[in-house]
Amino acid sequence: MFKSKREFVFIILAGIFITNAIVAELIGGKLIQIGPFVMSIGIIPWPVVFLTTDLINEYYGRSGVKKLSLITASLIAYAFVVLFFAMVVPAAQGISAVTDEQFTAVFGQSMWIIVASIIAFLLSQLIDVSIFWLLRDKTGGKMIWLRSTGSTIISQLIDTFVVLGIAFWLPGRMNTATFINAALTGYTFKLIIAIALTPLIYAGHAAIDKYFGDEQAQAVLKHAAEESLHHKVEE
Repeated sequence: MFKSKREFVFIILAGIFITNAIVAELIGGKLIQIGPFVMSIGIIPWPVVFLTTDLINEYYGRSGVKKLSLITASLIAYAFVVLFFAMVVPAAQGISAVTDEQFTAVFGQSMWIIVASIIAFLLSQLIDVSIFWLLRDKTGGKMIWLRSTGSTIISQLIDTFVVLGIAFWLPGRMNTATFINAALTGYTFKLIIAIALTPLIYAGHAAIDKYFGDEQAQAVLKHAAEESLHHKVEE
């Protein structure tokens, strides 16, 4: 069914990546409060996206992440179109368990999140992949934690502020103070989770290396590094 182990691993990682990204968009309209702090519930699946982004970066290079990011953004846009038509089609009166108003109240907000997230997602992924490979090149492939966490710290700062700014602040759903509060809270949460996930990055590396075998794992990593360098030169 799959031509190689490399292809199989990419499909698994891509599936996890895409699923969590789309779920985050669909639930992002709900704000939750943790003590005095406010953040979107859509932040919760993003740490899994960070994890898979780093693994795809490592084993499939710049082009792997960029291609997958474009595919994911297109699928998020597709979800936007489906939600739009789902809201336009009227519910069966007296039969549907969910009214038009209830459906729109939930998914209508998600549509603003989706528009904001497509922009922020592509921007942050491009920044993430650039920083990841800059740090990887500087460290000679050592210190996995540095390139994984370092790329996430910068890219998600931008992602968080852009998403909330477009989805909530610009439309007037959130005043400036609440916007800054929510953005800083969300970013802090992402940062803490990114650091906490560091052992899982190493576990993911170990699992993939074991599945590939030492020889193939080294070959895949070398190919990703060479492809990324070639891609950088072309840019």
